[in-house]
Amino acid sequence: MQERLHKYMARCGVASRRKSEEIIFSGMVKVNGETIKSIISIDPDKDIVEVNGKVIRPEEKKVYIMLNKPTGVITTVRDQFDRKTVLDIVKVDERIFPVGRLDYDTSGLLILTNDGDVAYKMTHPSREIDKVYIAEVAGIPDESEMDRFRKGLKIEDYITSPAKIRIIKKKTKSSVIEVIIHEGRNRQVRKMCEAIGHPVIKLKRVRIGKLTLKDLKPGKWRYLTDEEINYLKSL
Repeated sequence: MQERLHKYMARCGVASRRKSEEIIFSGMVKVNGETIKSIISIDPDKDIVEVNGKVIRPEEKKVYIMLNKPTGVITTVRDQFDRKTVLDIVKVDERIFPVGRLDYDTSGLLILTNDGDVAYKMTHPSREIDKVYIAEVAGIPDESEMDRFRKGLKIEDYITSPAKIRIIKKKTKSSVIEVIIHEGRNRQVRKMCEAIGHPVIKLKRVRIGKLTLKDLKPGKWRYLTDEEINYLKSL
């Protein structure tokens, strides 16, 4: 049975489907010894796929991990500048990859897995999974600014989907807010707060869908429970 190359790579635990596409386009993938730079279909039972010169095969054991990512860590499998990555924290025998990303200065909930199908479900825009952040921002947003935030903001070349925002705590020169979005664009929460004139001072993701950090300390990780895994598979 034929299978799309990027889907096969995700099933092998290389990366998410979207990231696997980028790896293919960069010329790092060979099929039967031939470098491939486009999305093709392969026969998983007959074709030999290599990524960076290493033959890949589907992971037998699926793992699902929650990390409370600290700041100062890159959300990637490897970093060209040799900075610390999430895989320097989460060390397991299986080849895993992060689902989505948190930027270098953002902490909080991150899922890592080798299940490409689950990663696809979690990141596909049509699922509209809530991502909840707690942010400290400069100043105190007023109602008109928060209303603009809720309706959608022009950020670079796109308009954000409707979002939720509420003030949790007011300080002298800053405030703590809760933000709920279901998109996952690069540095989106930071850019949205900047757009209403309240730059982020500190940012942490505390929930994805029904998954929460609970008492997981920064820099620590754990395997998901069966209940949590079933929830992700049901998305």
